Amino acid sequence: MSAIKYPNGIKPAFATQSSETHSGRGMRLESDLNESNKYYRANDIALIYKKPTPIQVVRVDYPSRNRAKIVEAYYRTPSTTDYNGVYRGRYIDFEAKETKNKARFPLFMIHPHQVEHLKKVHLHGGIGFFIIRFTLYNATYLVDSEKLINEMYATNQQSIPYAWFKEHGHLIPEGFNPRLAYLKVVDSIYFKEERHNGK
Repeated sequence: MSAIKYPNGIKPAFATQSSETHSGRGMRLESDLNESNKYYRANDIALIYKKPTPIQVVRVDYPSRNRAKIVEAYYRTPSTTDYNGVYRGRYIDFEAKETKNKARFPLFMIHPHQVEHLKKVHLHGGIGFFIIRFTLYNATYLVDSEKLINEMYATNQQSIPYAWFKEHGHLIPEGFNPRLAYLKVVDSIYFKEERHNGK
């Protein structure tokens, strides 16, 4: 695997990983997004799926010829992001994160390989973004990947203030169907010309 090249040769603060575990974090956000995507698919609005998490199978028991049972396996680091698909003829790719921190978003939650992947999505003409939820405010923001990545490189801090997301992010409307109407935000950011032309 080739080394990641950082601007000016400086490793940004977000590339320093924390040893703190976050098992189960983001499960409510994930559930909301999965329900929203199910609604979008059922109504032929968009075709967006959660990517499966790669696992490394270590040991399998075979109690009988037709019954295999995985008894030991480990999660591998996901190779890219959480969700991808197609909307209005464009490729969509995004990462979703949830934090209980009420003042700041910790940057170690976003991995360098996810940053590199979203940079490639933009390079090839796709739509890439982050969906960030601050659970204590029950506020979920969509932020363009380029905008957040630029801020990640620019800061010398290990986190980005909540106020930054309020200013630069787009609050996602919540409801029943879809649970998170994030494609309304996508329309307002990435399909401005079509919207203004009444398409």
